[in-house]
Amino acid sequence: MNMKTSNRVALVKPSATIAVSMKAAELKRAGKDIISLGAGEPDFDTPLHIKQAAIDAITAGETKYTAVDGTPELKAAIQEKFRRENQLDYTAQEIIVSSGAKQCIYNLLMALISSGDEVIIPAPYWVSYPDMVKLADGLPVILNAGMEQDFKITPKQLEASISDKSRLLIMNSPSNPTGKCYSREELSALCAVLENHPRLIVVTDDIYEHIYWGEQPFENLVTACPSMQARTVVVNGVSKAYAMTGWRIGYAAGPEELIRQMRKVQSQSTSNPCSISQAASVAALSGSQDCLAEMRQAFRERHDYLVAALNELPGVECASCEGAFYAFPSFHQILESREDLRDDVELAGWFLEHAGVAMVPGSAFGANGYLRLSYATDMDTLKSAIERLRAALEA
Repeated sequence: MNMKTSNRVALVKPSATIAVSMKAAELKRAGKDIISLGAGEPDFDTPLHIKQAAIDAITAGETKYTAVDGTPELKAAIQEKFRRENQLDYTAQEIIVSSGAKQCIYNLLMALISSGDEVIIPAPYWVSYPDMVKLADGLPVILNAGMEQDFKITPKQLEASISDKSRLLIMNSPSNPTGKCYSREELSALCAVLENHPRLIVVTDDIYEHIYWGEQPFENLVTACPSMQARTVVVNGVSKAYAMTGWRIGYAAGPEELIRQMRKVQSQSTSNPCSISQAASVAALSGSQDCLAEMRQAFRERHDYLVAALNELPGVECASCEGAFYAFPSFHQILESREDLRDDVELAGWFLEHAGVAMVPGSAFGANGYLRLSYATDMDTLKSAIERLRAALEA
């Protein structure tokens, strides 16, 4: 039977990061010795007090449908989080809770983007941004920012990319895959451009906010430019900060009318997020925050080791960063010297075969010639991976 599917879904590629993790797991099941550095989730366990809150919720019978956009208790915890950590005030009607930050962004795109609208996406970008835009019948406009400009777009680039079809700008800081963060000064410079284009909405993906060790305090576009709050959606969640990836809770705060339309989309798709996960998330946001510092310190130590070790490999160049848990080294020198390897996809396959190390090709993030390595794993595993890469390159 020839099963024809929609033109829309034909435009979309499967997630490269998930594909790499699945390939590594498949090889492991086949008996291959594989180190997978493709995963985008903390290797820590969810803190005990958060797990206990979920157990208590089950025992108390909190197992029914909740409000589509989240329980009052979780919304109140999110409001307090924004006041406490970001000095931002939102009403309950300006907040939506979804099954992950990814769903928040998807809801936003479905609620905001009409056919032919352009969405500006700085590259390197998280792999799902362009494909979610295509599913919403929008047009991704990619702004390339390589290592030579610290993987950050400039105000001049932003201004040149804006047209009468521009509807949304997606910001992600700290970045997946680069770990780079925009400073207050850099955000203010971008804001000066945005102020001249009031039709352009912004979404700032802050999911790595708490995995940040920069010298300056964490900033997003709204904290750096309060005038942008009226047309910015701030997306966050508990997945990365509290090692709760499987719990699937994200949240967004923004203009009430836009949040209302996002709620409408959610009501006709997934409906409410898991009631148990919401109860656990209240404990995560409102309880002890000591776990954040512990995980952040571990990630920084791994970052410091891995970046230095990568820069010692022949033909590899890796920039340091201030957050997330990814290294994004350049392998351009190696690709230029190897006639048998055409691009970073083939290079990733070569390392998987000859070194037993799984990494994600940079082209999946809109940056050819790079590979993304996750250091959400223990130090011994990282050291073994580096030795394998070194041996393969020197061989």
